Amino acid sequence: MFSFLKKIFSAGQAAGPTSWQPLLRTPAQQRAHKQWVAQQVYLNWMGPFFKAYHFQKTGVCARQLRVQLLQQEGRQGALFFYDPSIGPGNFRHLFDFIRDRVLTQGYNVSVSDKRLAKHERYAECIEKHFLKPLPNDCTATGRCNQRFGNVTVDLVSINGQPGFIRFFANPYHDTIFTPPTSFDTLMDAVFNLPPAPTDVQSLIGKYYK
Repeated sequence: MFSFLKKIFSAGQAAGPTSWQPLLRTPAQQRAHKQWVAQQVYLNWMGPFFKAYHFQKTGVCARQLRVQLLQQEGRQGALFFYDPSIGPGNFRHLFDFIRDRVLTQGYNVSVSDKRLAKHERYAECIEKHFLKPLPNDCTATGRCNQRFGNVTVDLVSINGQPGFIRFFANPYHDTIFTPPTSFDTLMDAVFNLPPAPTDVQSLIGKYYK
């Protein structure tokens, strides 16, 4: 997986031109996601990923779920790696649920799209939700409240298998905006949820595929 990560983050790896296309969910997928959310299946992973993120910050390895910190080009975030215990279906719902959680923080979806890039030895698919803060003047300073800056959620798959969810914030640095709130605060707002009760744990298999 880490050899793939090096290729994904490097330039000029695609075998040919690619383009972004709208990311659309079928009505059946939308109904399944709504039910997945209503049954709180997300509780199986949001809290554990949140703990794994903070373990990683302190240099302690998490017992199961893997997280890698991301800080480059003025942005801060994390990679949440797929684990076979989750299942591709749950991981896709988790990707969309993170988007849903960011929306509750005063954001809207600017664009949701996907791209398939065929490389020499593998095919890489990226699904992306790009979110922007809702326009809102800060009455104390007159500056536009940027909250956490622009927020991006990516689901990266290799050869049809989920690899990781990339979640990061890219703040504005212009003086017309308020200073950004920290990424740790965003993580707390989005991921810090209670453990899954037994009946919710039993639903993992229902959405596994």
